Amino acid sequence: MRFASSAFCSRMATVSPLRPASAAAPAASPSISLARRLVAEGLGTALLIAVVLGTGIHANRLSGGDATWTLLAQSLAGGAGLCALLTAFGPVSGAHLNPAVTLSTLVQGRLHWRDALAYVVAQAMGAVLGVMAAHAMYGMPVLSAGTHVATGPALWWSEALATFGLMGVGIACGRHAPKQLPLVVATYIAAGYWFTASSSLANPALALACALTDGPSGIRPGDVPGYMLAQLVGALVATPLFGWLMGANTTTASPAAETPAQPLPLPVSRRTV
Repeated sequence: MRFASSAFCSRMATVSPLRPASAAAPAASPSISLARRLVAEGLGTALLIAVVLGTGIHANRLSGGDATWTLLAQSLAGGAGLCALLTAFGPVSGAHLNPAVTLSTLVQGRLHWRDALAYVVAQAMGAVLGVMAAHAMYGMPVLSAGTHVATGPALWWSEALATFGLMGVGIACGRHAPKQLPLVVATYIAAGYWFTASSSLANPALALACALTDGPSGIRPGDVPGYMLAQLVGALVATPLFGWLMGANTTTASPAAETPAQPLPLPVSRRTV
Protein backbone atom coordinates (compact mmCIF):
# COMPACT_ATOMS: atom_id res chain seq x y z
CA MET A 1 0.00 0.00 0.00
CA ARG A 2 4.21 5.73 -3.90
CA PHE A 3 3.23 -0.44 -0.09
CA ALA A 4 3.96 5.33 -2.72
CA SER A 5 6.46 8.41 -3.89
CA SER A 6 7.32 9.97 -7.25
CA ALA A 7 4.88 9.50 -9.95
CA PHE A 8 6.85 7.04 -12.03
CA CYS A 9 6.81 9.53 -14.78
CA SER A 10 9.85 11.20 -15.90
CA ARG A 11 11.72 13.20 -13.41
CA MET A 12 10.19 16.21 -14.93
CA ALA A 13 6.80 15.93 -13.47
CA THR A 14 5.75 13.14 -11.24
CA VAL A 15 6.72 10.39 -8.95
CA SER A 16 4.74 7.33 -7.92
CA PRO A 17 4.77 5.41 -4.66
CA LEU A 18 3.29 2.24 -3.34
CA ARG A 19 0.54 2.38 -0.93
CA PRO A 20 0.12 0.55 2.24
CA ALA A 21 -1.81 -2.65 2.46
CA SER A 22 -4.62 -2.68 4.85
CA ALA A 23 -6.65 -5.24 6.63
CA ALA A 24 -7.17 -6.78 3.31
CA ALA A 25 -7.22 -10.46 3.90
CA PRO A 26 -8.32 -12.53 6.85
CA ALA A 27 -6.07 -12.01 9.83
CA ALA A 28 -3.23 -14.48 9.95
CA SER A 29 -3.58 -17.39 12.31
CA PRO A 30 -1.70 -17.10 15.62
CA SER A 31 -0.33 -20.58 14.87
CA ILE A 32 1.74 -19.28 11.96
CA SER A 33 5.37 -18.90 13.03
CA LEU A 34 7.03 -15.50 13.16
CA ALA A 35 9.60 -16.68 10.61
CA ARG A 36 6.90 -17.46 8.04
CA ARG A 37 5.19 -14.15 8.68
CA LEU A 38 8.44 -12.22 8.24
CA VAL A 39 9.21 -13.96 4.96
CA ALA A 40 5.68 -13.12 3.78
CA GLU A 41 6.16 -9.45 4.71
CA GLY A 42 9.57 -9.22 3.05
CA LEU A 43 8.52 -11.04 -0.11
CA GLY A 44 5.19 -9.23 -0.37
CA THR A 45 6.85 -5.82 0.04
CA ALA A 46 9.51 -6.70 -2.55
CA LEU A 47 6.85 -7.68 -5.08
CA LEU A 48 4.85 -4.54 -4.36
CA ILE A 49 7.91 -2.36 -4.95
CA ALA A 50 8.76 -4.25 -8.13
CA VAL A 51 5.21 -3.67 -9.41
CA VAL A 52 5.31 0.05 -8.68
CA LEU A 53 8.82 0.80 -9.90
CA GLY A 54 8.64 -1.60 -12.84
CA THR A 55 5.37 -0.12 -14.07
CA GLY A 56 6.79 3.40 -13.80
CA ILE A 57 9.92 2.55 -15.78
CA HIS A 58 8.06 0.60 -18.48
CA ALA A 59 5.24 3.13 -18.88
CA ASN A 60 7.69 6.02 -18.98
CA ARG A 61 9.65 4.37 -21.78
CA LEU A 62 6.58 3.38 -23.80
CA SER A 63 4.99 6.83 -23.51
CA GLY A 64 8.18 8.72 -24.25
CA GLY A 65 8.12 10.37 -20.86
CA ASP A 66 4.46 11.44 -20.92
CA ALA A 67 3.52 11.95 -17.26
CA THR A 68 -0.22 11.50 -17.73
CA TRP A 69 0.02 8.09 -19.37
CA THR A 70 2.67 6.98 -16.90
CA LEU A 71 0.49 7.95 -13.96
CA LEU A 72 -2.53 6.21 -15.47
CA ALA A 73 -0.54 3.01 -15.98
CA GLN A 74 0.82 3.16 -12.46
CA SER A 75 -2.55 3.71 -10.83
CA LEU A 76 -4.08 0.75 -12.70
CA ALA A 77 -1.15 -1.65 -12.30
CA GLY A 78 -0.39 -0.52 -8.75
CA GLY A 79 -3.98 -0.98 -7.62
CA ALA A 80 -4.30 -4.38 -9.30
CA GLY A 81 -0.98 -5.60 -7.94
CA LEU A 82 -1.79 -4.44 -4.43
CA CYS A 83 -5.16 -6.19 -4.46
CA ALA A 84 -3.51 -9.45 -5.52
CA LEU A 85 -0.74 -9.22 -2.91
CA LEU A 86 -3.13 -8.35 -0.07
CA THR A 87 -5.27 -11.35 -0.96
CA ALA A 88 -2.30 -13.69 -1.23
CA PHE A 89 -0.31 -12.67 1.86
CA GLY A 90 -3.13 -11.57 4.15
CA PRO A 91 -3.78 -15.05 5.62
CA VAL A 92 -0.07 -15.49 6.41
CA SER A 93 1.13 -12.20 7.92
CA GLY A 94 -1.83 -9.84 7.66
CA ALA A 95 -0.21 -8.35 4.52
CA HIS A 96 0.93 -5.09 6.06
CA LEU A 97 3.65 -4.51 3.45
CA ASN A 98 3.92 -1.07 4.96
CA PRO A 99 5.59 0.16 8.21
CA ALA A 100 2.75 2.65 8.73
CA VAL A 101 0.25 -0.23 8.79
CA THR A 102 2.45 -2.13 11.23
CA LEU A 103 2.64 0.95 13.48
CA SER A 104 -1.15 1.27 13.40
CA THR A 105 -1.52 -2.41 14.27
CA LEU A 106 0.91 -2.00 17.17
CA VAL A 107 -1.01 1.01 18.51
CA GLN A 108 -4.23 -1.01 18.32
CA GLY A 109 -2.63 -3.65 20.56
CA ARG A 110 -2.86 -6.34 17.87
CA LEU A 111 0.88 -6.95 17.60
CA HIS A 112 3.69 -7.18 20.15
CA TRP A 113 6.37 -4.51 19.77
CA ARG A 114 9.11 -7.07 19.12
CA ASP A 115 7.13 -8.58 16.28
CA ALA A 116 6.30 -5.12 14.97
CA LEU A 117 9.99 -4.22 14.85
CA ALA A 118 10.76 -7.47 13.03
CA TYR A 119 7.98 -6.69 10.53
CA VAL A 120 9.48 -3.27 9.77
CA VAL A 121 12.95 -4.73 9.24
CA ALA A 122 11.51 -7.36 6.87
CA GLN A 123 9.60 -4.67 4.97
CA ALA A 124 12.72 -2.50 4.63
CA MET A 125 14.72 -5.44 3.32
CA GLY A 126 11.89 -6.26 0.93
CA ALA A 127 11.90 -2.67 -0.34
CA VAL A 128 15.61 -2.87 -1.19
CA LEU A 129 15.18 -6.24 -2.91
CA GLY A 130 12.18 -4.91 -4.82
CA VAL A 131 14.25 -2.02 -6.21
CA MET A 132 16.99 -4.42 -7.24
CA ALA A 133 14.49 -6.72 -8.94
CA ALA A 134 12.86 -3.88 -10.89
CA HIS A 135 16.22 -2.47 -11.99
CA ALA A 136 17.41 -5.91 -13.14
CA MET A 137 14.37 -6.25 -15.42
CA TYR A 138 15.26 -3.04 -17.25
CA GLY A 139 19.04 -3.26 -17.32
CA MET A 140 19.56 -0.48 -14.77
CA PRO A 141 22.23 -0.28 -12.02
CA VAL A 142 21.33 -2.48 -9.04
CA LEU A 143 20.82 0.57 -6.82
CA SER A 144 21.16 4.27 -7.54
CA ALA A 145 20.27 7.33 -5.48
CA GLY A 146 17.20 9.27 -6.59
CA THR A 147 17.74 12.82 -7.83
CA HIS A 148 14.18 14.16 -8.09
CA VAL A 149 13.55 17.01 -5.63
CA ALA A 150 10.39 16.28 -3.62
CA THR A 151 9.97 18.35 -0.51
CA GLY A 152 7.81 21.08 1.03
CA PRO A 153 4.66 21.49 3.17
CA ALA A 154 2.27 20.68 0.30
CA LEU A 155 3.86 17.27 -0.33
CA TRP A 156 4.16 16.47 3.39
CA TRP A 157 0.51 17.33 3.91
CA SER A 158 -0.41 15.17 0.91
CA GLU A 159 1.43 12.18 2.38
CA ALA A 160 -0.08 12.67 5.83
CA LEU A 161 -3.58 12.90 4.36
CA ALA A 162 -3.06 9.93 2.01
CA THR A 163 -1.82 7.74 4.86
CA PHE A 164 -4.60 8.97 7.17
CA GLY A 165 -7.16 7.88 4.57
CA LEU A 166 -5.44 4.57 3.94
CA MET A 167 -5.43 3.67 7.63
CA GLY A 168 -9.02 4.79 7.98
CA VAL A 169 -10.22 2.72 5.04
CA GLY A 170 -8.29 -0.29 6.31
CA ILE A 171 -9.63 -0.07 9.87
CA ALA A 172 -13.21 0.53 8.73
CA CYS A 173 -13.16 -2.30 6.19
CA GLY A 174 -11.37 -4.66 8.55
CA ARG A 175 -14.13 -4.04 11.09
CA HIS A 176 -17.24 -4.15 8.89
CA ALA A 177 -16.30 -5.76 5.55
CA PRO A 178 -13.06 -7.77 5.92
CA LYS A 179 -13.67 -9.81 2.76
CA GLN A 180 -13.76 -6.63 0.70
CA LEU A 181 -10.58 -5.22 2.21
CA PRO A 182 -8.08 -6.03 -0.58
CA LEU A 183 -10.31 -4.51 -3.24
CA VAL A 184 -11.29 -1.45 -1.19
CA VAL A 185 -7.71 -0.67 -0.15
CA ALA A 186 -6.44 -1.18 -3.71
CA THR A 187 -9.03 1.16 -5.19
CA TYR A 188 -8.23 3.80 -2.58
CA ILE A 189 -4.55 3.57 -3.56
CA ALA A 190 -5.42 3.83 -7.24
CA ALA A 191 -7.42 6.99 -6.49
CA GLY A 192 -4.57 8.35 -4.38
CA TYR A 193 -2.29 8.50 -7.41
CA TRP A 194 -4.61 11.14 -8.81
CA PHE A 195 -6.03 13.18 -5.94
CA THR A 196 -2.83 13.89 -3.99
CA ALA A 197 0.03 16.20 -4.94
CA SER A 198 2.51 13.53 -3.87
CA SER A 199 0.85 10.65 -5.76
CA SER A 200 0.12 9.11 -2.37
CA LEU A 201 3.06 6.93 -1.39
CA ALA A 202 1.49 6.43 2.02
CA ASN A 203 4.17 3.85 2.77
CA PRO A 204 7.61 4.43 4.35
CA ALA A 205 8.93 1.26 2.65
CA LEU A 206 7.97 2.69 -0.72
CA ALA A 207 9.54 6.03 0.17
CA LEU A 208 12.77 4.17 0.99
CA ALA A 209 12.59 2.39 -2.37
CA CYS A 210 12.15 5.71 -4.17
CA ALA A 211 15.38 6.96 -2.59
CA LEU A 212 17.23 3.97 -4.08
CA THR A 213 16.21 4.44 -7.71
CA ASP A 214 17.15 7.10 -10.19
CA GLY A 215 14.29 6.02 -12.43
CA PRO A 216 10.99 7.87 -12.96
CA SER A 217 9.96 7.29 -9.34
CA GLY A 218 13.23 8.32 -7.79
CA ILE A 219 13.28 10.83 -4.94
CA ARG A 220 16.30 12.60 -3.52
CA PRO A 221 17.36 10.65 -0.37
CA GLY A 222 17.44 13.80 1.73
CA ASP A 223 13.75 14.41 1.00
CA VAL A 224 12.59 10.95 2.11
CA PRO A 225 12.62 11.55 5.91
CA GLY A 226 10.00 14.27 5.46
CA TYR A 227 7.76 11.85 3.60
CA MET A 228 8.21 9.14 6.21
CA LEU A 229 7.49 11.45 9.15
CA ALA A 230 4.31 12.74 7.47
CA GLN A 231 3.15 9.17 6.76
CA LEU A 232 3.70 8.06 10.36
CA VAL A 233 1.88 11.12 11.70
CA GLY A 234 -1.06 10.38 9.42
CA ALA A 235 -1.19 6.79 10.66
CA LEU A 236 -0.98 7.79 14.33
CA VAL A 237 -3.81 10.32 13.99
CA ALA A 238 -6.07 8.01 12.00
CA THR A 239 -5.71 4.90 14.18
CA PRO A 240 -7.45 6.09 17.38
CA LEU A 241 -9.96 8.22 15.50
CA PHE A 242 -11.20 5.46 13.19
CA GLY A 243 -10.95 2.89 15.98
CA TRP A 244 -13.40 4.99 17.99
CA LEU A 245 -15.54 5.85 14.98
CA MET A 246 -15.95 2.22 13.90
CA GLY A 247 -16.35 0.92 17.44
CA ALA A 248 -13.29 -1.29 17.14
CA ASN A 249 -12.17 -2.93 20.36
CA THR A 250 -8.53 -2.41 21.29
CA THR A 251 -6.85 -5.35 22.97
CA THR A 252 -3.49 -5.48 24.64
CA ALA A 253 -1.07 -7.87 22.98
CA SER A 254 0.55 -10.39 25.27
CA PRO A 255 4.36 -10.16 25.34
CA ALA A 256 4.53 -13.82 24.38
CA ALA A 257 1.87 -13.67 21.72
CA GLU A 258 2.75 -13.76 18.06
CA THR A 259 -0.63 -12.73 16.76
CA PRO A 260 -0.18 -10.99 13.44
CA ALA A 261 -1.96 -7.77 12.92
CA GLN A 262 -4.98 -7.64 10.75
CA PRO A 263 -3.96 -6.48 7.28
CA LEU A 264 -4.23 -2.73 7.25
CA PRO A 265 -4.00 -0.50 4.23
CA LEU A 266 -0.73 -0.35 2.45
CA PRO A 267 -0.04 2.01 -0.45
CA VAL A 268 1.50 2.74 -3.81
CA SER A 269 1.74 6.34 -4.74
CA ARG A 270 2.92 8.84 -7.16
CA ARG A 271 3.79 12.45 -6.76
CA THR A 272 3.31 15.40 -9.01
CA VAL A 273 5.53 18.41 -8.80
